[in-house]
Amino acid sequence: MRAFAYHQPSEISDAVKLLTSVEDSKVLGGGMTLIPTIKQRLAAPAAVVDLAKMPALKGISDDGETVTIGAMTPHAVVASSPIVQVRIPALAHLASEIGDPAVRNRGTLGGSVANNDPSADYPAAVLGLGATIITSAREIAADQFFLGLFETALQPGEIITAIRFPVPLAAGYAKFKAPASRYALVGVFVAKFASGVRVAVTGAGPGVFRVAAMEQALSESFEPTSIASIKIDAAGLASDIHAEADYRAHLVTVMAKRAVAAASG
Repeated sequence: MRAFAYHQPSEISDAVKLLTSVEDSKVLGGGMTLIPTIKQRLAAPAAVVDLAKMPALKGISDDGETVTIGAMTPHAVVASSPIVQVRIPALAHLASEIGDPAVRNRGTLGGSVANNDPSADYPAAVLGLGATIITSAREIAADQFFLGLFETALQPGEIITAIRFPVPLAAGYAKFKAPASRYALVGVFVAKFASGVRVAVTGAGPGVFRVAAMEQALSESFEPTSIASIKIDAAGLASDIHAEADYRAHLVTVMAKRAVAAASG
């Protein structure tokens, strides 16, 4: 493992300065992705900027219409939060199914969303709920944030500080887990609002995506049977040792039906 500089600033502005002044520097949230990739020599940053000493990046608040979660809030805290459990129980359920206890207690919301792993759970909730990603520089709508495989709209030196989730009328999340990693082979988040329904899929392709046909059908009738006949095109979906693309396409409909059932229940 190549030596690197380590910084642990206490202010967001200082973290931004470090990231922009040191070429090839990386942000460290919970470290669930960055540390293994450094150890495996898949990444060799010149500097690591650790956000652990920033209490302003942790915490959960509710303003009546939205729930805002700090970027450095661990998955376990989201899962056990009374605010999240009452206001967006599907989000608490999603957080409770991420990885194992070690990952849930170390991994963070902001780190997961910034990394944008194609099989991660949180991107489905962020896109499915139409959340807003708050950064050190601006606010980004979920529909404009996820750009592709491990790619987001974040600019160099830009740090996620919090994510603001609209509170839905109903929501549900269902995933088919990879046995060892507990990553989603396919995960579907469904959220119902007065303006309509949003359906977001993770694990199936190179990045999280919405399913317009399901959203339209569920906006007309929010029942699992409304989407039972909707088939997902396997073209462009992932194929690997865990599942072929056509099987993932089948799972999207199955998991979407389960997510709607969970939301209705």
